[in-house]
Parts: sequence; C-alpha cells; structure tokens
Amino acid sequence: MRVIDNKQKHQFEAEVDGSTAVIEYSVQPDIISLNHTEVPKELEGQGVASEMTEKVLLQIEQRGLKVNPVCPFIEKYIERHPEWESILAK
Repeated sequence: MRVIDNKQKHQFEAEVDGSTAVIEYSVQPDIISLNHTEVPKELEGQGVASEMTEKVLLQIEQRGLKVNPVCPFIEKYIERHPEWESILAK
C-alpha cells in the first residue's frame, strides 16, 4: 500500500482496489493532529486502516514531527502499538 500526503486537502490518501482511504490531519508547529480516518465500506475489515495508520506514523516519525491522535481509531492503534508512544505530542 502506498500512502500519499495530499497537502492541499490536508489528508493522507491510500488507493486500494480503486477506492481511496483517507486520514485527515491538521498541522501545528512540529505536530500533526490526525483528526479522522475514513475507509470506504467495501474495504472495511481488511486491515486497510491499520496498515495506513502504520505508514502515516512512519512518515511523521521520519519527518521528525510529533503526532496528536485526535481520531479515536488512531488513539487506540497507538495504545495497541506502544512503540509509537515516542512520537506522541505531550
């Protein structure tokens, strides 16, 4: 899965089987708030949101930024994967 940062729309996007999943975000200095995750119905239950979240968190880490997980899904994902706690905004 390839995840693209669509800066104009303030969302990360992943195309899977002709459908697009998105994670909407907002930016503050050195922090990206992940506000909403949306996966099309036809892709639900296939692990798309989890795989996309992992790749988005990796991009944020590689940029040297912190993450504010506003979206409940992403908050739970980080709870289940404590290796990402190091990039949580305080």
